[in-house]
Amino acid sequence: MMESDNISRSQQVVSGQGTDHRVALITGANKGIGFEIARQLARAQVTVLLGARDSARGEAAAVALRSEGLDARFVHLDVSDAASVQHAAAIIGGWYGRLDILVNNAGINDAADGPPGSADIDAAKRVFDTNFFGPLAVTQAMLPLLRQAPAARIVNMSSTLGSLASNGDPASPYYGVRPIAYNASKAALNMLTVTLAEELRDATIAVNAVCPGYVSTDLNGHTGYLSPQDAAATPVRLALLTDASVTGRFISAEGDVPW
Repeated sequence: MMESDNISRSQQVVSGQGTDHRVALITGANKGIGFEIARQLARAQVTVLLGARDSARGEAAAVALRSEGLDARFVHLDVSDAASVQHAAAIIGGWYGRLDILVNNAGINDAADGPPGSADIDAAKRVFDTNFFGPLAVTQAMLPLLRQAPAARIVNMSSTLGSLASNGDPASPYYGVRPIAYNASKAALNMLTVTLAEELRDATIAVNAVCPGYVSTDLNGHTGYLSPQDAAATPVRLALLTDASVTGRFISAEGDVPW
């Protein structure tokens, strides 16, 4: 299916439905945690936009949610491609004129990543392009739409591996896990969270980071012990927050995570 065909068909659906429901964009939403976040938000009566760089997989994921009676559609979005990010923002602006929820979920690791002394530099750049520069670009592009919402929410999908406190604590189970690019990219995402939360302090936009836990996904070869369904609960809760004062936090299912 051509992207233009997908846009045209989605516009026809939107034009007959109105825009009274909250609208959420989830990046990397065609599978794993992102897909489950989209499903749970849609079950909470949120219109979900599944951002994905693979058009076939993204559209298939949206079709799967619509088969459950949920309001979902695919938006082509490659977070590492500036033109793609801007195009997605233009599409969403044309459909709704606002965005209520942004979940920066898309993330990668790289087999050539490793300890600081041996990690491949090009691999580190690839990881940062998706895990940090991607969310930064998407957030900047979507901010004008988020500002149009009465109470917008931004959720950044981070990791305890991005916690400097945990990485520096010999008693921490994360102490010996040293993929420098992945860990540093999540630490940078955490910095984006706290600085953006402060920048938006006087707006009705809450910004939080989430550690979903060790989840069984393609990212770790399905070695995680949590299901995507369980892992999605905390980011969904933060996406649906009614209290904008809960902002600039790093949160897991167990509570606050040390920076």
